[in-house]
Amino acid sequence: MGERRGRTAGRWRSAGRALFRVITVWVVSTLTLLALAALLPDFQLQSADGDSITRTALTAAWGAGAFALLGALVWPLIVRALLLVPALVLGLLVFFLNGSLLLVALWLIPDGRGAAAPETAVVVAAVMSAVASATSTALAVRDDDAYRRRLYRLTDRKRPRIVREGGAEPVPGTLFLQLDGVGHRVLRDAVAAGRMPTVADWLAGTHTLTPWRTDWSSQTGASQLGILHGTNEDVPAFRWYEKDTGRLMVSNRPASAVELQRRAVERTGDGGLLTFDGASRGNLFSGGADQIALVLSTAARRGRRNRSRAGYFAYFSDPANAVRTAGSFVAETFREIFQATRARLRRATPRVSRGGLYPLVRAFATVVERDVVVAAVMGDMLAGRTAVYADLVAYDEVAHHSGPQGPDTDQVLARLDRVIALIAKVAEHAPRPYRIVLLSDHGQSPGETFASAYGLTLRDLVRAGCGLPVPRRVRRTRRGHPQTESGGGSEARDAARDALRSALHRPVDQADEEGTEGAEAAAVAAARAPEPVVLASGNLGLVSFPGVPHRMTREEIDRLHPALLRTLAQHPGIGFVLVASEEHGSVVLARDGVEVPVAALTDDDADGPLAVFGPGAAAAVRRTDGFPHVADIMVNSMYDPATGAVHAFEEQIGSHGGLGGEQAQPFVLWPRELTAPPDGLVGAEQVHQVLRGWLRESEGPQVPLEISPPKRDAGAFLPVDGPAVRDKNG
Repeated sequence: MGERRGRTAGRWRSAGRALFRVITVWVVSTLTLLALAALLPDFQLQSADGDSITRTALTAAWGAGAFALLGALVWPLIVRALLLVPALVLGLLVFFLNGSLLLVALWLIPDGRGAAAPETAVVVAAVMSAVASATSTALAVRDDDAYRRRLYRLTDRKRPRIVREGGAEPVPGTLFLQLDGVGHRVLRDAVAAGRMPTVADWLAGTHTLTPWRTDWSSQTGASQLGILHGTNEDVPAFRWYEKDTGRLMVSNRPASAVELQRRAVERTGDGGLLTFDGASRGNLFSGGADQIALVLSTAARRGRRNRSRAGYFAYFSDPANAVRTAGSFVAETFREIFQATRARLRRATPRVSRGGLYPLVRAFATVVERDVVVAAVMGDMLAGRTAVYADLVAYDEVAHHSGPQGPDTDQVLARLDRVIALIAKVAEHAPRPYRIVLLSDHGQSPGETFASAYGLTLRDLVRAGCGLPVPRRVRRTRRGHPQTESGGGSEARDAARDALRSALHRPVDQADEEGTEGAEAAAVAAARAPEPVVLASGNLGLVSFPGVPHRMTREEIDRLHPALLRTLAQHPGIGFVLVASEEHGSVVLARDGVEVPVAALTDDDADGPLAVFGPGAAAAVRRTDGFPHVADIMVNSMYDPATGAVHAFEEQIGSHGGLGGEQAQPFVLWPRELTAPPDGLVGAEQVHQVLRGWLRESEGPQVPLEISPPKRDAGAFLPVDGPAVRDKNG
């Protein structure tokens, strides 16, 4: 009897607190309406003849109540109906729709005392939503039950009950939070400098930091495909040309992401890391998850099963979120403009253009995507999902244009730390405990761009080596940049100029062409017709000849373009070149006539062409050489170990995609209650095995992780018939 009375009293106290919060928010909203009516000439709450203060206050109270009721009942339906609208458009529509709701609320006020111009209604509605949300949150934070219920509104599920058999403690869930592009050293330096206090506290008490090494293709497409789906076989770069299909593959295009995920599932016969009660948020690939939001490989789908935009509903269902995000969006845009102007005035080097639409692109990546992904992750934890993998891209986007380290990226890292702290706080209210694993997919290496250092692009250099027309600016170029050259200032400039002049003035060897017969002659003619396809993935370049259906050999290229390979290998901005060979299988070419068969590459040769790139470079090159879609010529830029600098073939002063420096050194930050990963993690496929092992641990005692060696044979994965196998993270 006493227990029942206690529960009844508890319900009455809870109802009383809820009523108090509703009344308080209503009063604050009413006062806000009164203040706005006094400040804005196009917004009124009185009749034409004027009203008493009491009458005006009642009118404001009526309008505030009607606006709140419409927001609670009508707003979720409106946003859900607009899920197919692009995110940025939806964010802008929120303001106009919210203003429309306010006009309806004013129309519902008796005697027509409420009126506002349409543009004024947008402003009033935004302020009202922000004030009401802030007030409600402030009151709820002081009440754990209310705070928990407010957070649960981020998800459309009821609170689940997750327990082991026999009523034991709930099975832990796992959140994998990817900090895109944050290298191992960058994280350590940020923690040491006090910019990431949450991560610092974890390292001091509950977590351990472990580095790992990427494949040659050190970029999100290859790494995330391997982490989520267990294989990144035949992903030679971020973008590449496939001769058999004539298709240009780009990892961040929806059609390419769909195809890459399909191939991975076919190779492994498994749906991915998240097939059992998983959620994928803000990623390139789904990982086999049923719950998806902002996932590129599903962005092109339509239909009931496409939930790639579901995260927008979870976030924009509260119009106050749109107000808050819009304010942050504008602030981030001006922050980028200020930082870019400061860099120009200081004549900072290296530097790339940051004008045009880039400030908006940066603001979208660092604010809108972050807010939507974080809201989705919070909803996943409150729904009690078993495994969640989410990608936060803010650092990677800023580092490309500002450099991996500096005041611009320091601010981004500090904001990421606050996001981590928020997620950890929400995890305390989840129906199950959560193990939070932080990891990155690659790092970034600094350095002046190839074009800035030498006055020409990789495409210009390839065209010169092929005897094709090049822009006049390339013929006039007389410069290199001494700051990032490993070979010294004047020597590097002279070598670059000599290599270019040799390519520009050396004609195609006609004798070789005339002596070519039969099939070789046809191949040469076919290859000459189309221009070479030159693609860049950070400091990794790919050159393909689409007129030849097979991978061209060094001998074929030399007969067709005698100056090309020598021009590339001798250029001081290029570290090495990989090309097939009829005599040696494949060879690596470098400066001073260095030529080493791929089969003979080792990490032990201190004088070898890959020695400067560190341990694992030989194995990474050898593996990529076996890919079916490796380019005819693979070009890796130079790397200066003294400065950590590389030369990106794109307009990026913080780059990744090839070998050289911190770009190949990401991290995993894992709870110590999990089994320690083996030393020397190499490749995204091994990281996948570690993460899958940790998911298994949630259902039983810890067991030693057995990590199989990376698969280096292009035919190691055989296609399987039938649908993809979906297991329970086993």
